Amino acid sequence: MSLAPSLSVPASRFNLLPLTIGVFCLLWSFAFIAGKIGVTDCPPLILLTARFSLAGILILAISAFRRDASQLTWRDALVFAILGIANNALYLGLGYTGLKSVSAGLGGLIVSANPVFTAVLAAIFLGEALTWRKVFGLLLGISGVGFIVWHRMSVGTDSLHGILFTLASLASIVTGTILFKLLAPKGSLWIGNGIQNLAAGIVLLPFALAFADVNDIVPSARLFGAFAFLVLGGSILAYLLWFHLLKVCGATAASSYHFLMPPLAMLFAWMVLGEHVALKDLLGIVPVALGIYLVTRAPALNEGSQS
Repeated sequence: MSLAPSLSVPASRFNLLPLTIGVFCLLWSFAFIAGKIGVTDCPPLILLTARFSLAGILILAISAFRRDASQLTWRDALVFAILGIANNALYLGLGYTGLKSVSAGLGGLIVSANPVFTAVLAAIFLGEALTWRKVFGLLLGISGVGFIVWHRMSVGTDSLHGILFTLASLASIVTGTILFKLLAPKGSLWIGNGIQNLAAGIVLLPFALAFADVNDIVPSARLFGAFAFLVLGGSILAYLLWFHLLKVCGATAASSYHFLMPPLAMLFAWMVLGEHVALKDLLGIVPVALGIYLVTRAPALNEGSQS
């Protein structure tokens, strides 16, 4: 299904799409701030293992209580488990390790480059159209992101070590996005998300036991609040909305909404964590916003035949 209203999209569903996008962007961007708070008081691997395991158990327990019909084959369950490793265990395992030495704003900024790589791979593997307008929009977006990364590194506010972990995190979610569209699992996204979380928790558990120490956990109200948000708002609701957008919008268009994460993450980081936002950071957001418009704008009729 496309974003273009000219296609036969039910009016009620189409009207809900902007709200879905808005809620997803708010949840996803604030998760960087909650993650930064979490890794300050708890080792990343322990935090993520507990987060994914609890989210997976909650989702599957609710489904069992409601006696939801899963309509998942063993193949679909295996696909969701693989996606859980890419989109949960690797993406956030690497990303949270990076958050130990980079700011929450920069972490959100780097991951927002997702649409650039996703659009190229979606054109290669999924046959999605990559028009010159989209290419120009994607280049504008990455230039804005790159400018802010360069500025943050030049003033020495963020660690190269953390940036490398965050780039590896970016590669993981790009891979997971393409795999979701390529493998196209059927059945309930709700139950599929439960399988993903549980698979990620199981995969991370031995690493948490081997490389993390529970004595490093600093119990606090802010850690509890961050953990609650990450489980309910991040692992459950945000991921459910993300996979819904992938189905409705396509990989390129859905991923382009990650360009909204830098300004939102920086705003939340400033409001909650007191992270400094420089004028050059704000200037870099301008090409990002224009890039979002060019990538997600419904194509003209004569443009739709070009790729």
